[in-house]
This record gives sequence, C-alpha cells and structure tokens, in this order.
Amino acid sequence: MFRHQKELQFEVKVERPDPLLARQIQEVLGGQFGEMTVMMQYLFQGFNCRGDEKYKDMLMDIGTEEIGHVEMLCSLISQLLDGASPEAQAEAAEDPAIAAVMGGINPQHLLVSGLGGLPTNSNGVPWNGAYIVASGNLLADMRSNLHAESQGRLQVARLYHMTKDEGVRATFRKMLARDRYHQYQWMEAIAELEEKNGVVVPASFPPEAEQESQPQAYEFWDLSEGNESADGPWAKGTSPDGTGEYVYLQNPAPQGQVPNPEVPPTALHHDLDEKKILNK
Repeated sequence: MFRHQKELQFEVKVERPDPLLARQIQEVLGGQFGEMTVMMQYLFQGFNCRGDEKYKDMLMDIGTEEIGHVEMLCSLISQLLDGASPEAQAEAAEDPAIAAVMGGINPQHLLVSGLGGLPTNSNGVPWNGAYIVASGNLLADMRSNLHAESQGRLQVARLYHMTKDEGVRATFRKMLARDRYHQYQWMEAIAELEEKNGVVVPASFPPEAEQESQPQAYEFWDLSEGNESADGPWAKGTSPDGTGEYVYLQNPAPQGQVPNPEVPPTALHHDLDEKKILNK
C-alpha cells in the first residue's frame, strides 16, 4: 500500500521563471538516469525480491522516496514555467527581455502538459521502461543501482552550474545530498553481499564450473593500438576473488575457426556464393 502526503520531502521554491531550465531539468526527471528510472528500478527490485527481508525493506524505502523526488521535480518544473504562454512565446521573437525568459522553451510544456513536468527527457523522448534493471540477483542489481545514482548525481551537479537561481540550487543541493547517501547505501550493500557471496555474479556459478575455460578468466587481451593498458591492476597481480593471477597477452591469437555457414534456401534471396551452390 502506498499513501501520499501533500507536503514535499524538501522545499521547492524558485526565484524566477526559466522555461529553458525547466526543459533541461526534464533530463533528471524522465531521462535514462532520471528520478523516474531509479524510482521504478528500486520498486521493481523490491516487489520481486526473494532474499533477506532487510534488502526488500531498503529497496521499498528508497523506491518510495524516489516517488517523492519525481513530485519535487514536477513542482520545480511547474514553478519555472509560471508565466509562460503561447502569446509570450510569440512575443519573444520581438522582445529581447521576453526572449531571455522564453528562449529554448519545450513546446510540449505548452501544448501537452499545460506548464507541468512530463515523463520525458530534455529532448522530449518519452521515458522507457527498458531503462530499469531488476534481475532478481541482489548483487547485480545493487551494482546497477550504484551506477544509476552515480550518473544521476553527475547530471544534477551539471545542472547546478547551469543556473544562478538560489531557490533551484537549494533544491539541487538536497537532491545531491540524497544521491550521495544513496551511493553510500548501495556501496555498503554491495560490500556486504560480496563478503557473503564473493565478488563475481552469479556466485551460484563458481569458477570451477567453467572447467576448460578457466585460463580465460584471468587473461587481458590487448586488442587495440598501444600497450598502456598493461600498466593497470587489471593486467597484473591477483584477481579480486583470489582465485588466479592475471596474464597480459600483448598479441593474442584467434582460438576459433573461420565461420562456414550452410547455403540457405534460394527463396530467402541472399547474394549466394555460386561455388557453394554448385558444391552443395
């Protein structure tokens, strides 16, 4: 069960309208790493969690908080659009003062949402459920969560420097602080799960199950010009799980065969090798 409170998690109060900034903020609302994505990602991970109850509870806590962040951003966008109108947009072409306010406005804020937030990114591309990760494997999912929070916080930090509006910046500072905590949270969960199950996902498929492929688990294949990558910790030393030593291969050779597919039916209208047809 969910219930809504009228009060926002944190105060949202802008100093002046700014439709261009409203458009830019759409990215952290409905973009790939926006609040809608982490909201849905954490909730679906929580809904489907079959592991320790503390992980499910945490996912539901943070997923529900993210619903509040979506509402905060919608309120922020609405305030930044206050005073915008189709007439003002037309006048912007003639009046530099109006143009400073109206320049770059997202037409859909006027035509579709009536001066409100949209479930889209900053270019108007609709939010996509394919953005979310909810695999059922806790360690894999927590790593995806850390990635999402890292990218989301990065985008909010960039937006922070795009405005001098102290009201907007105050809202962003709250979001940056919460995103920082959420990174801490996922790092703590990841460390706990790694200590419990090991660092490789899935732990239920152990290294020894790879049988004859074991050597390939420790080889770095240099497949681009230059060999600077040999200086990294991924090319020398012991693997994080302690099961083997890395090997740097400067000129790795192919280990497979040349593909030689069967001749397909002519009704498929391939450009076929006549020699293969004759030899068939």
